[in-house]
Amino acid sequence: MLPTLAELGVGFVPFSPLGKGFLTGQINENTQFDSTDFRNIVPRFTREARKANQIFIDFIKSVAERKKATPAQIALAWLLAQKPWIVPIPGTTKLHRLDENIGAVEVELTSDDLRDIKRAAANITVEGARYPENLEQLTGR
Repeated sequence: MLPTLAELGVGFVPFSPLGKGFLTGQINENTQFDSTDFRNIVPRFTREARKANQIFIDFIKSVAERKKATPAQIALAWLLAQKPWIVPIPGTTKLHRLDENIGAVEVELTSDDLRDIKRAAANITVEGARYPENLEQLTGR
């Protein structure tokens, strides 16, 4: 899809660029979601999946520490570094998170950083489906 968008000069706004909060580094296998939280029914947010996927979050946290940034800023900076027409719009209801997210534009990821993130992402098998099967069938239409 991305090559077609580039050819047509169309921008791309990634949905849920912080992985429904997982890429912020604030969620782990012990996180308890409110009973009304959508993530309770998402296979990728089962305790087992969160535990298995934590290896990538730990890597992002190490990059964030080196860059004096937050994991969320690293995730957003990575998206911003891909193409100028890829524009993530993370959702938040908290002003301090908005400020944090805006700070991603100040994070400079080197070509080595980008290569290392790509390698780390390629070396993990993400556990858990994006959505429950009944909702997954509604995507990509």
